[in-house]
Amino acid sequence: MSFNVRKFWSGNIAVAEGALAAGVDFYAGYPITPSSEIMEHMARELPKRGGIFFQAEDEIASIFMLIGASWAEAKPMTATSGPGFSLMQEGLGIAVMTETPLLVVDVMRAGPGTGQASKAAQGDLLQARWGRHGDQIIPVFAPSSVQECFELTVFAVNVAEELRTPVILLSDELLAHTWETVRVPKEVERAERPRPKDHEPPFGSADPRRAPPMPRLGEGHALLVTASTHDPWGLRQTSDPAVHRELVERLWAKIWLNREKLSRYEAVGVEEAEVGIVAYGSVARSALAARKLLEGRVRVGVVVLKTLWPFPEEPLAELAQRARAVLVPELSLGQLVWDVERVAKGSCPVVRFPKVGGGIPIYPEELAERVVEVAK
Repeated sequence: MSFNVRKFWSGNIAVAEGALAAGVDFYAGYPITPSSEIMEHMARELPKRGGIFFQAEDEIASIFMLIGASWAEAKPMTATSGPGFSLMQEGLGIAVMTETPLLVVDVMRAGPGTGQASKAAQGDLLQARWGRHGDQIIPVFAPSSVQECFELTVFAVNVAEELRTPVILLSDELLAHTWETVRVPKEVERAERPRPKDHEPPFGSADPRRAPPMPRLGEGHALLVTASTHDPWGLRQTSDPAVHRELVERLWAKIWLNREKLSRYEAVGVEEAEVGIVAYGSVARSALAARKLLEGRVRVGVVVLKTLWPFPEEPLAELAQRARAVLVPELSLGQLVWDVERVAKGSCPVVRFPKVGGGIPIYPEELAERVVEVAK
């Protein structure tokens, strides 16, 4: 990838610019801190580039506008935070069932409820994975730098288009309002949703790894789009258990069977680690900084997760087998740690490091101090 310019952007602006670079041309949303700068940037830039910006009356309207816009040929996205993300869950479930490509960015803040409206947290991880009812799976990605805010947004839009699925990008307030230099490429790869050839069903695929073709409205296809259980041609079949089983298994498989392709992570110093750290988002920055602070004292291996679902098990399993203990710092009471414990399978102790309240980061110094304690 060749780069031609450098920009000084915040995490939120980098997300918006990544979406524009990936071809997003429709935005519907409702302002909510700490994501509001994404919406403001899209409001300024989309009309200049031939796109459509719409401020909806709430987050429920926003997510359903994205579904409609996607079926009308747009590449749509929205951005929100925890309370608004909760309101979008039904719409996201419908997007899964109708195989509608779209992007939702959740810039996490402290909750529950209104919580602390402009304070950082990481309490939405399990909501991102399991917020919808029923058997379903949505890819979840999480940047840890402003550069990754740009690059992972491009990747997330492309995944949505290629696999005909909603995709979630998890950021947090600290990262959203961090300003860094971003290398902007001359051009980025843009994936396109699969299109029908000959007489292919719009909701069925012989290859479980591939999304079915998505017809264009107005081109003569007899198209039925329903969130009820349906057969490969979109016909409602709400009383047939075999049809439902085949449908939900296929929806799951097209994501799960592509998990290696979706997996993004960075492993630093894992081979010789005495103590491991697993982190994502803004906390990953402190993990890498703590590793540097401890050079010559404790050999620290760090796994920075950029894909949070489907969960990348391989680097975690290797870290757990090599390290004497694995530390999991989170700006929550602990959600990521459950997966780390599951993957570690008793190979070594998994130590929780939760921190909540006030939007205060996990500082490298306090993380380094805890690593020294664990290493004893």
